[in-house]
Amino acid sequence: MPEQLPPVPVPGNQHVAIITGMSGAGKTAASKIFEDLGYTVVDNVPAELLRDLAELVANDPVRYDRVAVVLDVRAGDAPMALGAAMGALHGRGIQPQIVFLEASDEVLVRRYSETRHRHPLDDQNDGVQSAIGRERAMLDDVRAMAQTTIDTSGLAFKQLRERIIIAIGEQPGAEQLALQVISFGFKYGVPLEADLVFDVRFMENPFYRPDLREHSGQTEAVRDFVLGQPITQAFLEHLDGFFATVIPAYLAEGKTRLTVAVGCTGGFHRSVAIGEALATQLQGLHMGPVNVWHRELERRR
Repeated sequence: MPEQLPPVPVPGNQHVAIITGMSGAGKTAASKIFEDLGYTVVDNVPAELLRDLAELVANDPVRYDRVAVVLDVRAGDAPMALGAAMGALHGRGIQPQIVFLEASDEVLVRRYSETRHRHPLDDQNDGVQSAIGRERAMLDDVRAMAQTTIDTSGLAFKQLRERIIIAIGEQPGAEQLALQVISFGFKYGVPLEADLVFDVRFMENPFYRPDLREHSGQTEAVRDFVLGQPITQAFLEHLDGFFATVIPAYLAEGKTRLTVAVGCTGGFHRSVAIGEALATQLQGLHMGPVNVWHRELERRR
């Protein structure tokens, strides 16, 4: 099946993506993906020049209908400059999307070790781990502003491309929240982009059923086994009421995206089945587009 690309914007319906995040998390790879998707990519823009760039883009919607900006947040007051640029774009009717890339400390240290590159904040000669910690603290405010957060720790280039295409293709409308459900295995770590995490390891595990062990939570047999448990039905009923309450509150606070992670031990049976069921529930609330990503199933492909 051919890859589904996001719709081509038309003048007056510009899409501006601001790519930022941790050093070593994949901003260069992301910029190449955006370029392949037909975006004009502006690389390593100092934060203080963002407002001028925003004015340039807003003044020429035909030439700059798709723009991706790779932001250098280490120079200047990034949150303030980013806020000014967002304001300039909003004032012209453009809703920019901040795409924040991150990865676990362990993965970032390994990437720097493998490439032998020096971390840009390793100016105190106290090692990559300390530099990563300083950068993570520096980017806290920027991360909080992001509409899309992607943890690249376990992603290959193709998977990152798929995540970006989904992110830019499912923008919430007015008074809507873009919802993402991620199933995962705790043995592989909690997704860094998660806003809410639910642990479903209290449910009976299909792994201990020989007839179900090799089948994922997407199969009918495993799904029926997991969803057929009384505790599962009670849990889902509670979640339905929970999200019907909190999503309007998130919208009232101006949040545009919510990432919900559902975890079991290996991320193959219970979390997958519950993730699918939860996505169906969220779609029924009609509060925004819903996307599901089964992280550990991707690892097996």
